[in-house]
Amino acid sequence: MQQKLLFIAISSFAAVLNISSAQAETSNPLKICVAENEMPYANKQGEGFENKLGHLVGKALNRPVEFVYWTDPRFYVRDFLDKNLCDVTLGVDVGDPRMLTTKPYYRSGYVFISREKDDFDLKSWDSDVLRKAKRIAFIPGTPAEDMLKAINRYYDMFNYSQELVGFKSRRNQYIKYEASKLVDEVSSGHAEIAALWGPAAARYVKASSVPLAMTLIADDSKRADGQKVAQHFSTAMGVRKADTALLASLNKMIDEQGDDIKDLLEVEGIPLLDEPEPTTNSKP
Repeated sequence: MQQKLLFIAISSFAAVLNISSAQAETSNPLKICVAENEMPYANKQGEGFENKLGHLVGKALNRPVEFVYWTDPRFYVRDFLDKNLCDVTLGVDVGDPRMLTTKPYYRSGYVFISREKDDFDLKSWDSDVLRKAKRIAFIPGTPAEDMLKAINRYYDMFNYSQELVGFKSRRNQYIKYEASKLVDEVSSGHAEIAALWGPAAARYVKASSVPLAMTLIADDSKRADGQKVAQHFSTAMGVRKADTALLASLNKMIDEQGDDIKDLLEVEGIPLLDEPEPTTNSKP
C-alpha cells in the first residue's frame, strides 16, 4: 500500500512538473525577426503582412509574440538569429543554407505591372512591348536585371534605375528601392512597365487610384546563354540549425493554419501559385 501511495505521489509530482514546463514554454515569448521599415513586409507600427503573419504564428503556438527589428537585410541572420536575439525569421527562401527552413507557406512570382488602359500583351520576357517601352522600372539584382540584359534593354534603363533609389545607408552603402515608388512610376505614366516581386508590389497595385494590371511572368525565362532565370519562388520560415523542435512546431502550424495564411496573403493581393510537383527523378 505504501509503495502504491509513493508511486501515486511520484506520478502526481511528475505531472505537476510537466504542467509547469508546458506553462513555462507557452509563457516564453516567441521572438520573431522582422524588418524595422521594409514595407509591405513589416515595420515597427505593425502594418506589414509579415507582422500579421507573426501574430498568427504566435497564436497557433500559444506563445506571446515579441518582434525583433532589423534595419539591414544583409546581416540580420548573422547578427540577430544566430546570436539568439530572435527565434524565427519570416519570408526566407526554402532551403536557405544559413538556417533550417520550414515547408513553404506560399509560392509566388515576379510580375509585370502596367496600366490597364494600355492593354499590353505581357506574358513573358519575349513580349514585344518590352523592346519598345521607353522606361521599365525594376530593382537591380533581381531576375528582371538578368532578363533586361537578355533582351538588350538593361543599359537603356541603367540611368533610369539609378533615379529610383530611395535610400542609402551610411553603413556599407546598403541601397534600398521602394516597391511603392516603382509602382507609382507606372500609375503616373512616367514608366510604361514595372517588373517586380509580386508580394512586394501587390499592396500598392491594389491601392493605386489608376487601375493597374499585374501579370505573373511565366517561369520559362532564359538568358542569352540559355540558362534559366527563375521567376517563381517558394517562401518559408527559418530557425537556427539546432532548433529542430521549433521547426517541427512551425511545420505543424503551416499544415493546420494553411487556410488562414492563404486568406491573409489574398487580402494583401499577393498572387499565389501552387507548389510544383516533385520531380520523379530527384534523388532521395
